[in-house]
Amino acid sequence: MHQIYYIESNQLETLFQKLKKSYKVFSPVAKGPNYTAKADYSYKGLAEGESPVFNPYRAVEPLKSFFTYAQDQAAEYFNRDEPVLDSMQVIVFGVKSCDIAGHKVQDFVFLEGVEVDSLYRLRRDNTILISGDCTDFKDVCHCLAWDILPHPTEGFDLNFSPLNDGYLVEVGSKKGEGLIQQYQEYFTPAKETQIAGRRVKRENLIERLKRHLLPQKLVSKDSVQRLMREGYNLDTWQQFMLTCVECGGCNLICNTCHCFLLADKKEGNINKKVKVWDSCQYANFTRVAGGANPLKTRTQRLRNRFLKKFDFFVDNLGMPACCGCGRCIEVCPGKIDIREVLKDVAKKLSASK
Repeated sequence: MHQIYYIESNQLETLFQKLKKSYKVFSPVAKGPNYTAKADYSYKGLAEGESPVFNPYRAVEPLKSFFTYAQDQAAEYFNRDEPVLDSMQVIVFGVKSCDIAGHKVQDFVFLEGVEVDSLYRLRRDNTILISGDCTDFKDVCHCLAWDILPHPTEGFDLNFSPLNDGYLVEVGSKKGEGLIQQYQEYFTPAKETQIAGRRVKRENLIERLKRHLLPQKLVSKDSVQRLMREGYNLDTWQQFMLTCVECGGCNLICNTCHCFLLADKKEGNINKKVKVWDSCQYANFTRVAGGANPLKTRTQRLRNRFLKKFDFFVDNLGMPACCGCGRCIEVCPGKIDIREVLKDVAKKLSASK
């Protein structure tokens, strides 16, 4: 078991004021002027005097937005100067289990391929992830469907679990242990009774989430690759594409989607090659210079999105490229629900037998 400590809430605020002297600290904040029980949370860089907020569920932005920006400069033409890379030390507070699980896909793409993305590597090395247990969930959350618990078990540097007037703090990496050692005056070793209290809170939330998901009758993680292969020619894809407006929101808000476009951009006298987030739902996503486009129709592109998530990544990473965060469901103006698409495939395949 990882080392676990305890910190009181008032000490946490003092700790973060000190951390802000060495790190750019991001924390979720409730969006909108009127706080509600189911408010959306959005990441914000904490200014002097501002304290971190413990969010009950994941933020609006995916974790990938800290490592691959919507637009990044890849190169400058006709400039012999070495590019200045951003080496800012960052702490991201309030990351949830779904994002950490889904971020394995980003690491796979940008760190484990033929070439390592040096800018991604730099940002990864300079970032400390302080995650937190979910204490509630949104209606669209379905992490358990993919065997992802609402509290992280790996992939974090420190993890916070609220308990009484403070937090249990679990160490998940050398970076996390380094922070504990540097600021050890704020932490005390956790007691067995405190760890037992955390276990009860976690089990209660899992039971609540199970009761929320059970009536939805979601497809199982183990069946999803078979569904994609056997359901290739079903009319599911035509049916759900009818409301797709090709906005790409499902891809851009997804913590596992990672496709990008290399484009040219001129700023003054400087010509740049920029890397921008791309979407497989865009009409020109696969159009090549000669004009050919293997994913010419919306039906093909919608199916491609599901094949990539639930066939390609099961083959290549051993897991679906979905973490059950439900962001794509919330953002879609066409009301396309990833859960309902999968259920429709399962239903039609079952009826055909």
